[in-house]
Amino acid sequence: MTDLPEPNRPASPSQAPSQAYDTRQPLIVFDGVCVFCSGFVQLILRLDREKRFRFATAQSPFGESLFRRHGLQTDDYDSNLAIIDGAAFTKLDSFVAVMAALGWPWRAAKALLILPRPLRDWLYDRVARNRYALFGRKDSCEIPSAELRERLIG
Repeated sequence: MTDLPEPNRPASPSQAPSQAYDTRQPLIVFDGVCVFCSGFVQLILRLDREKRFRFATAQSPFGESLFRRHGLQTDDYDSNLAIIDGAAFTKLDSFVAVMAALGWPWRAAKALLILPRPLRDWLYDRVARNRYALFGRKDSCEIPSAELRERLIG
């Protein structure tokens, strides 16, 4: 088992996002209208006691530029994107990288890496494709809580 999933290939510098952010802080870009995705962000807000993580909705210009930069679709936000220590992670690998960054006991999520990547991606894709039907969808990105607002970019 490796320490973290293999990150996505870095994007070229010419595709830099339109808004600067402190790359020393981990960033999660998520579907802001997805109830499941927003729930994941709320979970990270509770677990991240050091308040290191920053967040952006995929629907924001900043989030969309990051999705493009890392080769993700911008017409259907069926993956989340985590950027940790300059490395980009998507799909289930994003979840594993985020949980590992939180430390123990959440680091135990790395056990998912024993599954071959095609299986991890297949499992993630099944949930992602049905996330609105399973968990619901908001009409628009909700007004963030004060705690999320202070850590939201874009």
